[in-house]
Amino acid sequence: MSKIVIFGAGGRVGGAAVAEAVRRGHTVTAVVRDPAKYPHLGADQVTVVRGDVTDASVVTAVAAGHDAALNASARLDVPSEEHFTAAARALVTGLGEAGVRRLLVLGIATTLETAPGVRVMDDPAFPAEYRAFSQGHVAEFELLGERAGGLDWLMVVPPMDLAADAPATGAYRTAVGTVVEGAGRISHADLAVALLDEIERPAHHGVQLAVSA
Repeated sequence: MSKIVIFGAGGRVGGAAVAEAVRRGHTVTAVVRDPAKYPHLGADQVTVVRGDVTDASVVTAVAAGHDAALNASARLDVPSEEHFTAAARALVTGLGEAGVRRLLVLGIATTLETAPGVRVMDDPAFPAEYRAFSQGHVAEFELLGERAGGLDWLMVVPPMDLAADAPATGAYRTAVGTVVEGAGRISHADLAVALLDEIERPAHHGVQLAVSA
């Protein structure tokens, strides 16, 4: 089994990824900003540690000895572009120094194309405040493409309706760079299945992989 480090493990997606990794028999290092807030994450296969994904030295320290990394972190108290690009830089540097080659990051559906060259966020009616948040993921994707070097990275993008209460089916559909046709909804549990599948059997590299039920 693999050792996986998950940044932002205290969030809903991060927590679902921890649970799915444990279910599959992996060992997990769950990185959060304040471990005292997440006593439920502790388990025989899970070590909860304090860490900041935007600090390359921290990334190196917590990722050493792991086989893959997932960044499920987000910050609402700092500008989106600032957080996601800082995290991308730190992950490229820190994982490189730690010898971890596979990285998955979470994207956002508004950056996906609905037609060639046209993204959801490009609609003139799209709210400006949401466009600013989406731009953080655009900048993150571009930075990874430019600076990843030997890092085998992938941005996994859930649909607009990422539903905590949606039933877990264990199945999902994918598209590369475009919105997945259909209703556009997925449960946290099924998104975690997609994430762990790409960690266990990497099939996509350096792209936006849209996933949906």
